[in-house]
Amino acid sequence: MSLPRRHVTALLVAGALTAGLAGCASGAPGATGGSTAAAGGSTTPALTGTITVFAAASLKATFTKLASDFEAEHPGTKIALNFAGSSDLVTQITQGAPADVFASADTKNMTKLTDAKLTDGAPANFATNTLEIAVPPSNPASISSFADLARPGVKVVVCAPQVPCGAATDTVEKATGTTLAPVSEESSVTDVLGKVTSGEADAGLVYVTDVKTAGAKIKGIPFPESDQAVNTYPIATVGTSQNKELAAAFIATVTGSEGKKVLSDAGFGTP
Repeated sequence: MSLPRRHVTALLVAGALTAGLAGCASGAPGATGGSTAAAGGSTTPALTGTITVFAAASLKATFTKLASDFEAEHPGTKIALNFAGSSDLVTQITQGAPADVFASADTKNMTKLTDAKLTDGAPANFATNTLEIAVPPSNPASISSFADLARPGVKVVVCAPQVPCGAATDTVEKATGTTLAPVSEESSVTDVLGKVTSGEADAGLVYVTDVKTAGAKIKGIPFPESDQAVNTYPIATVGTSQNKELAAAFIATVTGSEGKKVLSDAGFGTP
């Protein structure tokens, strides 16, 4: 049965109004369930959730700041941080520790993960670092050069060989023909720094960034031979990550302009 013309017209107008209202609602703020408008009318889902970042101990100050800034910029996100020697972090990840991002103080330890196919995509190099001698402010052993660390009676502390700062120390020793006799080998660069600041060691080999972070607690002594061992820092998403979108966003912050500024301010070089 056909409807009178005035009824048909009324139905068409009502349908048009309904479609118009639906279109307005879809474009209203918050109507896309947390999506944000992008150029050209497309939408990008807001970042949410938590990721755990495993990072080299020498990155503690910079990554703590970057994580805090990231969370402030992206409400609803949480960046959990786990700092340790790079080799220890690799062991934890290969044994199944839940990690979303890994930032290493050298390429060697990152390669262990990529060779085991435990990363998602190729790592990105984001910083470099070199060694510096750290001594107590009074410099009781009168250290002024790398060769001084090999003098009899000098209590020097270094990183263990499998740790990036330890591998760098070994490289400098070989390049200079200097053999050190450390009183202890530590599992992270922060542990070496702790031995020096507590007065348990006359000197320690740490990164230039650690000297800068320590401030007045220690005195830094640069040495030209440090150029023989420049460590490059790579970062990658761990393959087992349950929030790869958030992991990728944090990595983009580290490798982007904000990350470069924070790292540069801390004394890191560019790769």
